[in-house]
Amino acid sequence: MSRGLAASLALCAALAAAPAVAGPRVYSLDQCADQFVLAMAPRADIAALSHRADDADSHLRAAARGLPRRRAGLEPILASKAQLVVRYWGGDPMLTRALERRGVKVVTIDDVQDFAGVRANVRKVAAALAQPARGETLVAQMELRLAASAGAGRGRSALYMTSGGFTAGRGTLIGAMLAAAGLDNLAPDVSFAPVPLERLALTPPAALVLGYFDPASLATQRWAFGRHHLVRRTAQGRTLAALPSSVLGCPAWFAADGALQLARAARR
Repeated sequence: MSRGLAASLALCAALAAAPAVAGPRVYSLDQCADQFVLAMAPRADIAALSHRADDADSHLRAAARGLPRRRAGLEPILASKAQLVVRYWGGDPMLTRALERRGVKVVTIDDVQDFAGVRANVRKVAAALAQPARGETLVAQMELRLAASAGAGRGRSALYMTSGGFTAGRGTLIGAMLAAAGLDNLAPDVSFAPVPLERLALTPPAALVLGYFDPASLATQRWAFGRHHLVRRTAQGRTLAALPSSVLGCPAWFAADGALQLARAARR
């Protein structure tokens, strides 16, 4: 069992043991929302998760076992008698309006750029689920990981690079993760930008942080940038850490797990 999965199982066990009051019957529309619902809602309150809840890149996939999975549609949501819908990217404005007209509350996880935004996301969903104590538990665990990561990189320069050929600069949660680990982000721009192959060939960075380079991610990208021989050659001996896809792509508390992984790698 991987350390990441073991940590997820330990978190699930700790949250299951924590006192919880009955909350609204909740329906999750996408994989990111699944993580918030699995971490904070009592299992008896979960009407349905998305079809990706137990995929390899789902952070709390072990906790999803045995729970129903449904599509993001009006009919299945109403049939489930859900009182609350949680979403990040799942569904669309038309579905949201249709649900709200029928008395179903919809809470949307915000696309945030820093850990302050993550805290707000956790607390917003926790309040909607009537589980503020569980939300504060997640925030506290995140803070501990950030404290353990602080300053580890001592300003060492690193370039984040995805298997799709993009990097992330300032104003992104990935950028906040690098900063939390004390690393200097070599991305030249604010937000996301492509990584030119010519740059890798002519001026390769001293250190790389890889994202979505795990086998499950590459398997879905037959012609991925990350498969190019130049990218693979550049990554050899320069990879500081390869972040698992299960801590990427969702503005959640476990982004701090990625920061801690970077910090540990920087200290080695």
